[in-house]
Amino acid sequence: MKGLKNFLSSKVFICCALLGLILCVLGGAVFMRYIISGIPPVYEMEEYTPSLTSKVFDRNGKLVHEFSIEKRSMVPLSEIPVDLQNGVVAMEDRDFFKHVGFSTRGIFRALMNDLVTGRAQQGGSTLTQQLSRGVFLTQQKKIIRKIREIILAVQIEYSFSKPEILQLYLNEIYLGSGAYGVKAAAKRYFNKELSELTTGEAALLVGLIPSPGNYNPFVNPGRARERRNLVLQVMHDQGYISDEDLAKAKAEPLPEKEPTAQGDKPGLYFIEHIRRILEPKYGTETLWKGGLNIYTTLDIDQQIQAEQIMNQKLQEFDMVIAKGLGIEIDPNDAEADIRSATEEDENTTSTEREDYPRLQGAFMVRDVKTGAVRVMVGGRSFSDSKFNRVTQARRQPGSSFKPYVWMAALQQGYTPATLVKDLPTMFYFDGRTWHSFDENADLYSLDLAAQSFIGSKNFNVWVPQNYGGRSDGWITLRRALEKSKNLVSVNLIDAIGPRKVIDVARQAGLTAPLPRVPALALGVSVINMDEHLAALSTFANGGIHTDNYYIEKVEDNNGRLLEEHIGQEREAFTPQDSYLLINMMKGVVQRGSGTAANRLRRAIAGKTGTTQSHRDMWFVGMTPYTAAAAWMGYDDDTSQEKYHWTGSTTARWWTDIMEQILKDEPNDDFTVPEGISFSYINPNTGKLATPTDPNKFLEAFKKGTEPTSF
Repeated sequence: MKGLKNFLSSKVFICCALLGLILCVLGGAVFMRYIISGIPPVYEMEEYTPSLTSKVFDRNGKLVHEFSIEKRSMVPLSEIPVDLQNGVVAMEDRDFFKHVGFSTRGIFRALMNDLVTGRAQQGGSTLTQQLSRGVFLTQQKKIIRKIREIILAVQIEYSFSKPEILQLYLNEIYLGSGAYGVKAAAKRYFNKELSELTTGEAALLVGLIPSPGNYNPFVNPGRARERRNLVLQVMHDQGYISDEDLAKAKAEPLPEKEPTAQGDKPGLYFIEHIRRILEPKYGTETLWKGGLNIYTTLDIDQQIQAEQIMNQKLQEFDMVIAKGLGIEIDPNDAEADIRSATEEDENTTSTEREDYPRLQGAFMVRDVKTGAVRVMVGGRSFSDSKFNRVTQARRQPGSSFKPYVWMAALQQGYTPATLVKDLPTMFYFDGRTWHSFDENADLYSLDLAAQSFIGSKNFNVWVPQNYGGRSDGWITLRRALEKSKNLVSVNLIDAIGPRKVIDVARQAGLTAPLPRVPALALGVSVINMDEHLAALSTFANGGIHTDNYYIEKVEDNNGRLLEEHIGQEREAFTPQDSYLLINMMKGVVQRGSGTAANRLRRAIAGKTGTTQSHRDMWFVGMTPYTAAAAWMGYDDDTSQEKYHWTGSTTARWWTDIMEQILKDEPNDDFTVPEGISFSYINPNTGKLATPTDPNKFLEAFKKGTEPTSF
C-alpha cells in the first residue's frame, strides 16, 4: 500500500512538473510573441528617413531659409571628421567594431546598477542599441523595451555594416537645442561646417550625447569643459590622439555666445507666402520634415536692399510725425523712442497715443514678361506683424486705377490726342443707378442744382473734384493722365460706362469686387497689391497677361522633381492699345505726378495714386522688363492729409529702391509694335502741329487715327 502511494505521488509530481514545464514553455512563447510583436521589421531601417530640413533657395541658388521642426542635415560618413567618429566610439561604445549588437558586460554592469539603485536607468547600451531606440523604440526605461532593443540591435548588425550603422547614428543623435545629427550641431554650437571642426570642438559635441542640457556650453560652461576634457582624455587613453593633440585640444576655448537672430531675416513675408502655397499641397510633415529643395523666384540681394531702404524712408516719415507731436526721438531707433516718449510724457493724451500708429509700407517687384516675383516686402517687420500687405491687404488704389479707365477709352476709339472734358460734374443716385447732369456748369451752378435733392432719402448726390480743385476745361487724354485729372476720369467712365472699365480690369487680371459706380474711376474699390501690379504689368508686356508666380521648382530629398513652373500667357489687349497706354504712362514720369522716378534716366511708365484724406499713397512703375509697386499708409486708415503726403511721395522712395534694383538692367525703351505711327501735335488742341509750333509734341497713334487738321 505504501509503495502504491509512493508510486502515485511520484506520478503526480511528474505530471505536475510536465504541466509546469508546458506552462512555462507556453508562457515563454506568449511572452516572446509579445516582445517580438513590438519590434518593427529591420528592413524598415533601409527605408528610414529621419526628419530633414527643407531648404529654400533664391533665383541664384542662394540658401535663404530652412523649414524645419528639428535642425537636421544628413551627411555621409566620409564627410564626418575622424576625431568625431573616434570620440563617439571611445566614449559610447569602445567595443563597437567587435560586438554583435550588444555588450554582455555592459548589460550586466547596468543590471547591477539598477538592482543597487532600485530603478531602471540608461546605461550599458551599445551604439547599435542607441540607434534602434532612437529610430524605432520609445525612450521609456522598461525591461521589456530593453529586451526589444537588444533583439533589434542584433538584427541591425546582421543587416548593415558597421560604417553604415555609425553613419546613421551620427546623423540621428540628438545633441540639444533642436539639433539632430552632428552637422546641425556643428552649426548650432560653432556656426561651422563639419570639415572646419577642431579636435576640441568635436570632443565637445561628443560630450553632449548623454545629457545635452547638462553639458550645454552656453548654459553650463564649467560642466561642458569638464566633459569635453574627459572625452579628450579617453580618446588619448585609447590611442586616438597624441599627447600634443590632447594638450592643444584642452587649451581650446569654449564657444561663449549663443548665436542669436539679429532682427528679422530678410524675405520672411515671401517665405511665409510660399509656405501657404506648399503646405496644403504637400502636407505639414513633408514641408517641415521631408528635406525638400525649394527653388524660388526671389532675388535675396534685391529683397535686402528693398527692405532696408523702405524701412529707412518710412522711419524718416515717423520722425516727421513725432516732431509734430513734440516728441524727441533718436534717429537710430525712432520706433522705440517714439513709443517710450509717448508712454512717459504726462502731457500726451491717450487720444494722441491712439492716433499715432506706425506708418506701414509694402513693396513688390515682378518680372514683366514671366510674372516671376523677385521682391516682396509685406510690411516693416515680420516679427511685429505677419500680416502681408502685398497679398493680404485690400486697399483703395486711388488714381493708380486710372490706367484701366484709359485703356477702356482707347478701346472705344479715343486717342492720346482726343480732347476730353475736365469740367465739374454732378452725379445723383435715384435709388437704382447713378446719373450725371448733362450741362456745362461751374461748381456754383451745380451746387444750386443739387439743392433740390437735399433732404430726400431716396437720392444721393456726388460732386467729384480734381486734386487742388482746379479744372482746365478740355484737355488731351494724354495730359489728363499725366496730371491725374479726377474729373476727366469720372467723365470718361460716365461716357463709356463702368461695365467697360470693369471688363478691362478683369482682362488685366483683377479679381476683386468692382462696383458699377462713377467713383470706380477714382479707385474707390479695394484691391490687393500683387493683383494690381500683375494687371498693370499686362500693359507693359504688350497686352499679354502672366500671373505672378513664386516657385520655379520643388525637389524631394533625393533630387526627384516634384513640380516645375510652366509659364502660361494670355492675350488680354492688343499690342497697339497697350503701347498707347504705356506711352502715356511714360508721360506721368516725364512730366506728371511721378517725376521723382525720372531721375533714373530710363524709360519708365508709371502712375501715382492717393486716396481720400491721404489714407493710401501708391506708386506703380514699369520698365520693359521689371514692374514694381510701392504703397504706404496706416493699417487703421489713419489720415495723414496734414503732412501733404501723396503718391508722389511714395514715388520718391520707390525710386530709391529701384535705383539699386535696375542698375544692371538694360536701359531699353518699350518696343513699338506694328500698326503704330507717330505725328507731331499741338499738346493743347490735339490737332496736328505746324512746323514752326514751339510746343509741338510727337504723339503715338494707331495707324489711321492720326489727326488730319492743324
